[in-house]
Amino acid sequence: MKIIFLGTSTGKTSANRFHSSLLFSFNDYNLLVDAGEGVSLALLKNNTEYDSVNGILLTHLHPDHFAGLPGLIIQMKLNERKKPLQIFIHESLKSVVQNLLLNSYILPDRANFEIRYVTFKENEEIKISEKFSFIGRKNSHLSKLENYKSIYPVLSLFSGSFLFRVVNKQIVYTSDIGSEKDLLLFQDITPDILITEANHISINSI
Repeated sequence: MKIIFLGTSTGKTSANRFHSSLLFSFNDYNLLVDAGEGVSLALLKNNTEYDSVNGILLTHLHPDHFAGLPGLIIQMKLNERKKPLQIFIHESLKSVVQNLLLNSYILPDRANFEIRYVTFKENEEIKISEKFSFIGRKNSHLSKLENYKSIYPVLSLFSGSFLFRVVNKQIVYTSDIGSEKDLLLFQDITPDILITEANHISINSI
């Protein structure tokens, strides 16, 4: 397993870092976790071909985590991609992403390749390959928006932290969180690796 940090910037754009994006590479499968603005350029700078990305997992829909998705898919099309692309998304967010791509004029009837949506529920284990899987659990990153649900009933407030299982290794990846309590979402296991952001919490709390 190889883990490549393509983007580690916060929501504030940086001249030196790209927005959130992480690449898990295991055997012949490359999983992109989040696709923040500038992810296409980040892949180029890392000498990673667009066609080598097999799947994209979106943790939540803040722009710094997924605004680069339409542009990346366009780059794949321009590079004449043929093989299907998997998009792993919480079940409450699938229609949002589909509508975004449609309104970006990324039309299935005009695509060179198929986009396959793989939805997941909280605590459901999703197998990417025989020895590569993940489980998502909702964290509190978007809980401050709960009061807006009555005004915008279609609003989904899923923001995920994830446990990845790769062969006999366990990796916890938090993406954005609401408080240090979210670091304990997978306290029932002992991870081999913990990857967490440090913008919404202090270093000392980690």
